Amino acid sequence: MADAPLCLLLLTRPLESFILHDQAVDLLRAPGVVAVEPPRIPYGALLRLPGPLADRVAAVQARRLARRLAAHGRPKVVVMFHAVQYRLARALLADQPDGELWYSRWDRYEEAYDASPKQRAQLAELHVRAAERSAYTFAVSTELVRLEEEAGREAHLIPSAADAFPALDLGRAAAVTANGPSSPTSVPLSGTEVGLDADRAPVAISLGHLGWRTDWALLRGTVDALPTLTLHLVGEWHADESGADPDFVALRANPRVVWHGRLPDPEAAALILEADVGLVPFTRTPFNDAGLPNRILKYARQGRRTVSPSLAGARTWERAVTFADGPAAFADAIAAHAGARHAPDLELRDWALAQTARSQNAPLWDRLKTLEVDVRA
Repeated sequence: MADAPLCLLLLTRPLESFILHDQAVDLLRAPGVVAVEPPRIPYGALLRLPGPLADRVAAVQARRLARRLAAHGRPKVVVMFHAVQYRLARALLADQPDGELWYSRWDRYEEAYDASPKQRAQLAELHVRAAERSAYTFAVSTELVRLEEEAGREAHLIPSAADAFPALDLGRAAAVTANGPSSPTSVPLSGTEVGLDADRAPVAISLGHLGWRTDWALLRGTVDALPTLTLHLVGEWHADESGADPDFVALRANPRVVWHGRLPDPEAAALILEADVGLVPFTRTPFNDAGLPNRILKYARQGRRTVSPSLAGARTWERAVTFADGPAAFADAIAAHAGARHAPDLELRDWALAQTARSQNAPLWDRLKTLEVDVRA
């Protein structure tokens, strides 16, 4: 129906690589929810244009999108996921007096490492404009919610999900550690080189981007403080970001640090089964402090706890996290979990499996119903 109310999800990336992929897929089961892929002129390009010109580009993009959607309905809800999308979101709602802007806050991107000071200032301004216009702001972490409330604005906690990441049969753990790693990129578990029983030597794993966000001094100090540790790093490493860091260089050469690169999710999950604990080795910066590392949930789906610095956002899921600051404390926390690969935390796994996209999205589904968006699955 041409006048049917629609909910538009303004994706920052194509759906398969969208950071909140699981929750977007859940919402897209509804006939009235539509994914809007990034436009031909990237959102980030608008930051390089003068404000009035950026507004005109966004208005053209909105008109083209409205024409494509005309046969299906009209925008009643526009959900934006990054401050740089505000111009397009506002343009889409310009002719919809009863339309609502929803603002999903999943990072403190105005503090991003790869943004220039000028871009950070622009993002901060766009964030304020979006947050003040938003009819419903929701954020993945308690810290992001707190920051909005501190600014005098209302925000709701809706953490992320990890439905698409495998939750493997934990019965495999004993077989994996008894027979050796199953992944072709793995190496023997630690301890044998130093004369210790491999079953008692700690194994840790870190998933995700290995560059600006990583505290290389923390990781190097932890590996040095725990000479029986084997550390698996799963994710792309970025020499252009960290290649000049002496701690990064030292870890690249350390035989107890296994650099796997990017792995398919099933292989990454299998490596978690071979580890005792997962890591969030982030630097303490405003950007890192506010977000909610999704890897915490991925570790927990295999019954593994996380060791993390005292990041405010990570406390959203403190049920799954051991907090430790500095290499010595990090090493002690990892050592305390040694052997967990033989005895996964089943209650933690149950908790993780309950954090589904459908359960996290429940407040969004309820609000869409009140706005008469067609949410029949």
